[in-house]
Amino acid sequence: MQGVQIDQVRQFNRIVTQRVGVLHDHYLGRDRPVGEARLLWEIDGPGQDVRRLRERLGLDSGYVSRLLRALEADGLVTVEPQPRDRRVRTVRLTDAGRAERAVLDRRSSELASSLLEPLNVAQRARLVAAMAEVERLLTAATVTLDDVDPGHPDAQRCLQSYFDELGEDFDTGFDPARSLLPDAGELRPPRGLFVIARLHGEAVGCAGLKLPPDAPAEIKRMWVAPEARGLGLGRRFLSELEGRAAQHGRDLLRLDTNKALTAAIGLYRSYGFQEVAAFNDEPYAHHWFEKRTTRPPSD
Repeated sequence: MQGVQIDQVRQFNRIVTQRVGVLHDHYLGRDRPVGEARLLWEIDGPGQDVRRLRERLGLDSGYVSRLLRALEADGLVTVEPQPRDRRVRTVRLTDAGRAERAVLDRRSSELASSLLEPLNVAQRARLVAAMAEVERLLTAATVTLDDVDPGHPDAQRCLQSYFDELGEDFDTGFDPARSLLPDAGELRPPRGLFVIARLHGEAVGCAGLKLPPDAPAEIKRMWVAPEARGLGLGRRFLSELEGRAAQHGRDLLRLDTNKALTAAIGLYRSYGFQEVAAFNDEPYAHHWFEKRTTRPPSD
């Protein structure tokens, strides 16, 4: 990472915070700071689980509790424990809260319009396109990769979604019991590892690495949820697993794939995998790939 890049990010942050008015205690001309307004805007529908709301916004529990108390005191929300588990709280908008949210929504649109109005048509298009790219990259930067047991509920949900998608994509359908990895438990240490990608606390992808004692490391069960595609998670998984394979002393990384997964095949080739002769008898595979491992750069 270069110093000039860090300086540019800091300059961008200063301009944005000033231009959108988050430095003021009365955000969008209302009687509350941006933190309360942002939390209020996120509460919609029948109610929100406070824990998931906190995870989505990346806020600590103490700060969220203070924001909620302020909104409760103003009569804008109610916070109640769930009957089955009183540790889980649900926040809902009151009628006054819905009215306030509508005002914030309208004024936010007016602020957005004021940012675009001084620009000509071409400049507006450039700014909106640049904002979309910044949003995509910042979203990608918020994704975390966590090692989990293959039996973890998040892992099981990802694997089931992956199997369902393969069943729709493959001409023959897909039955994991017929594959060479019928049990994801083979991706449990020391024989392997399993990684989950999370976005705002929600699992949006998974990937496994087999570490057999007498064969090259092998990538298995790599999947990214449709709503998280375009964030570069596939390439990030490959980089993570390559680095982990290298850490385990493996100098060769393998994977196999089905002919229907054309996007995945393109990703593997662009990442540096070379197609090779079949190295296993996986019934669902049409292509086999290998890559010499290199440790990813620290920056």
